[in-house]
Amino acid sequence: MKKSIQQTVFRMNDQDEQFMRRAISLAKRGQFTTSPNPNVGCVIVKDNKIVGESYHSKTGELHAEILAMKKSGEMIKGSTVYVTLEPCNHYGCTPPCVDELINAGISKIFVAMTDPNPQVSGKSLKKLRESGIQVVYGLLKKESEKINLGFIKRMKTGLPYITIKMAISIDGKIYSKFEECRWISSYRSRQDVQKIRARSSAILTTGSTVVADDPYLNVRWNDFTDELKHLYPKKKIRQPVRIVIDTRNEVHSEHKIVNIPGECWLFRKQTLQNDLNNTKEFSVKLDEEGKVDLIYIMKELAQKNINSILIESGSTFVSSLLTLNLFDEIILYIAPKILGNKAIGLTTISKKIELNKISKLQFVQFKKIGQDFRVILRKKEI
Repeated sequence: MKKSIQQTVFRMNDQDEQFMRRAISLAKRGQFTTSPNPNVGCVIVKDNKIVGESYHSKTGELHAEILAMKKSGEMIKGSTVYVTLEPCNHYGCTPPCVDELINAGISKIFVAMTDPNPQVSGKSLKKLRESGIQVVYGLLKKESEKINLGFIKRMKTGLPYITIKMAISIDGKIYSKFEECRWISSYRSRQDVQKIRARSSAILTTGSTVVADDPYLNVRWNDFTDELKHLYPKKKIRQPVRIVIDTRNEVHSEHKIVNIPGECWLFRKQTLQNDLNNTKEFSVKLDEEGKVDLIYIMKELAQKNINSILIESGSTFVSSLLTLNLFDEIILYIAPKILGNKAIGLTTISKKIELNKISKLQFVQFKKIGQDFRVILRKKEI
């Protein structure tokens, strides 16, 4: 009988959890740089002391396990390994980590979560067991999954993890032509957004938003806190792909979004073979109602290794995503302002939505950011 992943159980103690938490902490250091690869941390322990540790920082560079092994040197033999994700078992930009671990002579390994790719999930654990290595699976599994929501979603569903981000007043408005200040949210909130952008594979907006606001939609390193600047020098930051649903071909050479470093992808009904800076054009597909097929676009983006998308657009496009149930997370920055009934609201949904087709949301976090509150909601199934 084939042994399932969950059937092998070894006694775990507080120290094991401590070492795995350290591995998760290390993995988070790659959150602004690793995409499309997952965030992975690894800690190697011998005689209850850490002898090697590291994390994966960038696609094409050595994986966390290999880097930690190099640091542990001869102490690797007979050691215990704590890793946040099942070691890879295939040749890609680097050799299989599972073979390196086996050849190094480790005695035991704690793996927080399996590879979410259904084609390879559990294969490395099986190979490690067959080599006589004790395998403990599931220690801090949920905590490890939280740092790779986009990678997991893309591997399991063929869709990216979609986050809708909006700044709103306490009366639920996102914009007012009478508002003296350009921004609804505070500087601290806008500073916080830079971290969310940096974690995202892509930032998506519409041609209408580009025309109205002329945004950069990039990660502004200068707005990082001093602590983040120290951890992530400017040259290490990976700029997310800027994506524009530009069905009316409104984006032109004068817009900021095409005049800064990094890629900009334009999805259009009719491609123009233009010579805009740093841009690629893609054709959109129409659905049965003649509207842009947003699900098709999201699938295409996942095929292009986009793990996570941050939506920064107006209420019309956001309403389309909500109506299609095409989102995973909503982040609201709520400012202590009242904009009145002539301001634009959070959504423009006018028709009745069938409640059974909309996933229920749960509050994940309430946090004060400067003078604002940041509220995070996620679908209950995530």
